[in-house]
Parts: sequence; structure tokens; C-alpha cells
Amino acid sequence: MDLNTDFSKRVVLRSDTLAWQDSPMPGVQRRQLARSGGEDAQATSVVRYEPGATFPAHVHPRGEEIVVLDGEFADEHGVYPAGTYIKNPPGSSHAPRSDTGCTLFVKLRHLDEYDLERVVLRPSARRWQQGMVPGLQVLGLDQFGASHTALVRWAPGTVFSKHFHYGGEEIFVLEGTFQDEFGDYPRGTWIRSPHLSAHQPFSEAGCTILVKVGHLL
Repeated sequence: MDLNTDFSKRVVLRSDTLAWQDSPMPGVQRRQLARSGGEDAQATSVVRYEPGATFPAHVHPRGEEIVVLDGEFADEHGVYPAGTYIKNPPGSSHAPRSDTGCTLFVKLRHLDEYDLERVVLRPSARRWQQGMVPGLQVLGLDQFGASHTALVRWAPGTVFSKHFHYGGEEIFVLEGTFQDEFGDYPRGTWIRSPHLSAHQPFSEAGCTILVKVGHLL
């Protein structure tokens, strides 16, 4: 399956308008944002676990990034409440489950083969830092080479300068409404902007976004 595989094109999707599709495991469904391949695909998805759903142990050849959007996610390594960021490096394995049910934002097979550090950042460990303009706060989640992943919190009325995305930019809106000169993006919107694209972002009402940059060369 090929879905939004051309990284040279800008893509904007409202994930909450997409139909849930069954995965191979009962009780696990997904809304597919981008995908290249079959079940062993490079993919970006919103994934939903019903209470008690489990997934068999499996290996991540090119790693996995997860943000827990709601509920509680778990595997044999721990329990991860809403707001947790997880990076499982290439070659890692786990057997995921959710006793209570949860919703996740998941990126599969996007990591560099040499990016071997596992990262888990729970909400209790967050340490926000002042961003480049007033009203902007940044929480760095991960960095490897030219790729950076962060949470960015925008106070109402915050405006950022126009800038270019070297290596591209990917955004998932977690709360509120993110904006730029091209449109308004409410909670659940996924935006992928290609290498050397540009925009001038702002947020009138305030928002929190997940941002990944530098990985689309």
C-alpha cells in the first residue's frame, strides 16, 4: 500500500475525519496518514487500542516513535500514561498492550539505523524551556543527526517569524488550533511540509503541537 509517500509534496489531513481500519489484531485499529508497504511498512498512523487489547511481540527494524494521546499504553518494559513520548530504536522489540484502552500517534520505520538510544519521557518529567519568541515554550524529546523531535506550546496570540524547513517538517496538533498563512489546523491535524518549504506560523487561541524536523531529505 502506498499512501502519501511523495515527501516532496505538502500533505494536510484531519485525522479525526478518517475511518478506523482494523489491524491484524482484534481490538487494535488505525487511521492511516502515510504508508509505504504492507504490514511491515514505513508508516505514520493514529492507533487505537480497546481495553484489554494486546499485540504480539515484534521487532522494529527501523525503530518506532509513539506519543500516547489518551488512555494508558503498556508493554513489558513499563506503563505509559497520556502525554508520554517513547522512542524504540532500530532492532528493539516489545509486546504492547492496553489494559484501559488508549490512542497513540505512531511513526514506524523512520529512524536512522544508528539511532540506538531508547527514550521514554513521561509528563511528570517535562521541563519546558522558553522558545525563540515570547509565548512559545519548547520541550525537546529527541535528537539524532539533523532530526529533532519536540513538543511546542503556543500561548494565545503567539506569532513566529517566517522560516524555511531544511529537511522538512512534520506536525501533529495535540491541543488547540495551530495556524499559518495557508490555513487553520485544529486538534488531530497532521501536516507534512517538504524540504525547503516555508511558512509563517501563529496561533490565535493557543495550541500544543508535536514537531519533527530534518528527517525528510
